This record gives sequence, structure tokens and C-alpha cells, in this order.
Amino acid sequence: MLTLGTIKRFFKRKPTRNPFTPPVSVLKPVRGLEKNLLRNLKTIATQDYPDYQVIYSVQDPQDPAYPILKEIQQELGKERISVVISTVEAGANGKVNNLLGAIQEARHDIIIISDSDTYLQPDYIKNIVNPLANPDVGCVCTPFKVTKADTWYEKMELLTMNADFMPSVMFAEVTGASNSCLGPSIAIRRSTLDQLGGLESLADYLVEDYEIGRRVWTSGQKMVLLPYIIDVVVDLASWKNWWSHQVYWDQNTYLARPAAFISTILIRSIPFALIFSFLRWDIIGLGVLTATILVRVITAAMVAKEIGDKETIKSLYLLPFRDAVGLIFWALAFTQRTVIWRGVEFKLTSHGKMVRNRLIQN
Repeated sequence: MLTLGTIKRFFKRKPTRNPFTPPVSVLKPVRGLEKNLLRNLKTIATQDYPDYQVIYSVQDPQDPAYPILKEIQQELGKERISVVISTVEAGANGKVNNLLGAIQEARHDIIIISDSDTYLQPDYIKNIVNPLANPDVGCVCTPFKVTKADTWYEKMELLTMNADFMPSVMFAEVTGASNSCLGPSIAIRRSTLDQLGGLESLADYLVEDYEIGRRVWTSGQKMVLLPYIIDVVVDLASWKNWWSHQVYWDQNTYLARPAAFISTILIRSIPFALIFSFLRWDIIGLGVLTATILVRVITAAMVAKEIGDKETIKSLYLLPFRDAVGLIFWALAFTQRTVIWRGVEFKLTSHGKMVRNRLIQN
């Protein structure tokens, strides 16, 4: 209930609206054919905003997404839409490498970095840019909810983000427990980004979005988490992809905020209620487990209803299982120190950087 109360407070924090509509460059890194890709990409190209450019970027001229980018460009014109092919390899982070090609085409100081799997409403740019009217604001990001989950493992991914991670982020924001910078949707001045070291300096960080935020708030500027939710379309090929992504996600969180991540053990109620019921194996243990599951599911349903998230409500039957295996992912975050990107294994350092380990043979 405390989480529900903080989420209500979060969305009551309406930002001051002003006529601030500067020209904007949107960087949209793309790789491969994702679910609903054309539909998602067009939402940034059809915004209700007076002056902006969209830069789609790929790193491989044979990328199957490339024809889709050219199709959008042909439909909406080269004045608004740029398509970049760049093979820059400044570091281990593939997204940052892709962005380095895109930013070379940016015409404006205000930059939006928007992931390819996001579905955006027509007022998105207007909302995310607005806080930058305040010169003390260094960076703006938005919460997100996962959508379009078709399989059981995509629904498990959805529950991780919508019923666990995002409520925790909003709780931390309202209570001041920690700061966040969420990668799917970021707005920042290019001049600010350059002062913080530029994109090149982020190329070896696994969690480049958190590193951007960390540099912003340690420089004395404000980091704004906007009370405006965007949709992120989930696309997982198999349950193994889901498993790997869950471990990867907890690795990210641990490396970015070790103390906060370790403390989450205290709020993992279902797995500990399950262990308690197994140890007792009586009516009391079963009662504790049943009550814990009911409170967790009802609270998650109330949170989802508050933000209009019908898909999470329909998937709540999987929440006890998701929470139970979540303890495994939490534990693996302390033991696994490698991540694989494009067939190359990288070792994770204590500072959140990736160091090339070895080539993975197919």
C-alpha cells in the first residue's frame, strides 16, 4: 500500500507547462527486425511538434531493418528523416556505438535518445523536452511499461518491469531513496552531454543510461523523471532469451547501485514465504504463503490500475512464479561477471564497464 501511495504522489507532480518548443534531434538506434518495428518507429516520426528531425541508425548495411527505415524516409521526407549507416566501434556497448553514428547527423542542441522498441504518443516530444526550459535541468527521462507480451516468458518479462522494477523506481523517486536515468527515453542538451564527456566516454559502460544520470546529478544539475509513461514492446524469441535477460538486468542493477540492489532482498516476500511454508509444512506455513501471495497480487493489481496497465492485470496469475524465480536471478547477479554481445564475451568490472574477454565460437 505504501508503494501505491507513492505512485499516486508521483503522478500528481505535474510539471510546469510553458511554450518551450526548441528544435530537437531524435536519435533512434536500430538493430534487427523487432516485433511491431515499423509501427513503433513511425510513432517518433509523426509527432505533434513544430521542428524536429529523426535520425535512424544501423551499423550493418545488411541489417534487415534498413529497408523499413528507408520506407519511412521515403514516406515522410529526407528533411525530417535521416538514415545513417555507421560502423563505428568506440567500445563494447553496441547501442552507444550505434548512437555515435547517429549523433554526427544531429542538427540541434537538444537531443532525444529513444529506443527502437518504444511506442510513443504524439505529444511525447512536447512532454519530454518541456523540463529543459529550466537551465538547471541537465537530463530528462520517462518511466515505461512493457506491452504486447504474447508468450508466457514475455509475460514474465512484463511483470518484472511493470509490477516490480517501475514501481520501485517511482517509490525511490518520491522518497528520495535514489536517482534514476532510464535508457529507453532520454532528453539532454548536446552541450551538456559534451560537458559530461560525450557519448564516446560511455562506449565501454554496460549501463550507459545510469552513467549518464550519475554524471548529471554529480555535476550539480537536476535529473528529472517525468510523470509520463511510454510503452516498450517486449520481443523475446524463447524462454532462454527471457532467462538471460533477467540475469543481465539484475547484473545491470547490481553494478549501477550495489547497496540498493542488495537491500531488495528485504522486500522479496513471496520466495521467503514459500521457504517458510516448506520448512513448517503445516497450516500456519500455508496460511502465511497464501496471505503473502494475495497481498502481493492485489497490491500489484491496484498499482497497474492506477497507471492504466490492463496487460499487467491480465498476467498477474504468473506473478507468484515470477517472484519466486526472481530470487534466483538476484543471486546470480553476484556470481556472473560476463555478458555476450554480438558473439563476443565481455567481462564486467566493478565500475560497470565491459572488457573484451574472448570470441564465442558458433
